Amino acid sequence: MSSQNLDGIGMTSARTRERLIDRLRAQGITNEAVLDRIRTVPRHLFIDEALSSHAYDDTALPIGFGQTISQPYIVALMTQALVDRLEPGKQIPKVLEVGTGCGYQTAVLAPFARHIYSLERIRPLLQRAKSRLRELKINNVTARHADGWRGWQSQAPFQGIIVAAAPDTVPQALLDQLDDGGRLVIPIGGSGAQNLICITRDGDEFHERRLGLVSFVPLVVGTD
Repeated sequence: MSSQNLDGIGMTSARTRERLIDRLRAQGITNEAVLDRIRTVPRHLFIDEALSSHAYDDTALPIGFGQTISQPYIVALMTQALVDRLEPGKQIPKVLEVGTGCGYQTAVLAPFARHIYSLERIRPLLQRAKSRLRELKINNVTARHADGWRGWQSQAPFQGIIVAAAPDTVPQALLDQLDDGGRLVIPIGGSGAQNLICITRDGDEFHERRLGLVSFVPLVVGTD
């Protein structure tokens, strides 16, 4: 992949990205490592070329199959919630991502995790995401076509879990697969506004912190 494709031109240029970073700072994103990752991941490569002029707008965009790429603020907020305890140079050993989508959140999260296990229920989206991650030489991701409600028991426990679709309640399987001291970032609620929450496990107890109101596609049972 050429450097021009990675860097972008015109509306996907470095200046446009920097305006996005300024906006995220103004909205309360304070983790500089997360901001730098948002700055450097080429979001325009994860969307249809016809939408590339909007790649660095702080907005969700359609990616097909009734799914969206989350707005950069939400990606940054969820990533920050998961990694803000990390010391510089440290990584979360294992992260479970429920909802690979186009792979953008995966790419943003990749440097902060030793390994990411990612689940996607829509096979064509998964294939597209895996191809893009390979092109970007992101090699610490194992992704498979599966039902996210069930998590990934054979790879549990996870020190971090991030969910990119909204169930009405937290799936018990995800709580069971969260390691002691680990964090689960997930939107909860039906259609319309949902609460984005960060759950920290302390033994058999789970402590919840609200991060704000969001709007995600529903977490659907089964696969397509």
